[in-house]
Amino acid sequence: MVLAEMFAHPFVRNAFLAGTAIAAAVGLVGYFVVLRSQVFTGDALSHVAVTGAVGALAFGLDARVGLFAATITLGMAMALLGRRGRADDVVIGSVFAWVLGLGVLFLTLYTTSRSASNGSAGVRVLFGSILGLSAAQARFAAVIAVVVVVALVAIARPLLFASVDEAVAAARAVPVRALGIGFLALVGVCAAEATPAVGALLLLGLLAAPGGAALRLTARPYAALWLSAAIAVAAMWGGLTTCYLAPGVPPSFAIVTIAGAIYAVTFLVRPRRRGSRASM
Repeated sequence: MVLAEMFAHPFVRNAFLAGTAIAAAVGLVGYFVVLRSQVFTGDALSHVAVTGAVGALAFGLDARVGLFAATITLGMAMALLGRRGRADDVVIGSVFAWVLGLGVLFLTLYTTSRSASNGSAGVRVLFGSILGLSAAQARFAAVIAVVVVVALVAIARPLLFASVDEAVAAARAVPVRALGIGFLALVGVCAAEATPAVGALLLLGLLAAPGGAALRLTARPYAALWLSAAIAVAAMWGGLTTCYLAPGVPPSFAIVTIAGAIYAVTFLVRPRRRGSRASM
């Protein structure tokens, strides 16, 4: 049987363990990214992930140190600079440009001083290498994903309130600004966690497509939240299976393509109004 043969390989088991956990966390976070109209922020943090990873490599550190430090720090910084914990386009654009410039500097340092010893590391950051994760890396990704899921579920209700009607939430003493900062920190964690799997360049597709599809398929906010996670996991499983059956297909491409295809299919379904903004 194909599935039995597929799961006989340790690298496939590692990929499914890490991929399932990453997809569930990114799917949940992605729902709020779309709901809060912060997709541009997610795009910026995917580029921050590149700069952080390459910067760490340039200074001889583990890429994960740079990934988490850069994405969490700059995610929170953008929230702090924005209104009520939401980064506006000017803040995001300014950070975006500065981060890209810093990334060029780090890439130059890395390629001139360390490329001979680890020339493929930069490519893995950009495009991901989920089938190359070790058992320890897969377990680490799963643990981080569980932390993200637990944290997001804990703040889901007030965050939903603040996302749907920020002014009313603030009037009812909901800590809107703190929630916005905490949420972008979680987006940063997800960006850092998912980059080794799907790559920084394709991360936005997995972050935005499942959430967008879920919002189109149901007007019930909590149903949409979990549906977004289910779609992300389905895209991950489908992508990993596809690349196993067709080894010439890059895993990250297959994963994001399936996620995008699911979103596209929702346009064939009669569109629903975004009732999630009107009901709690």
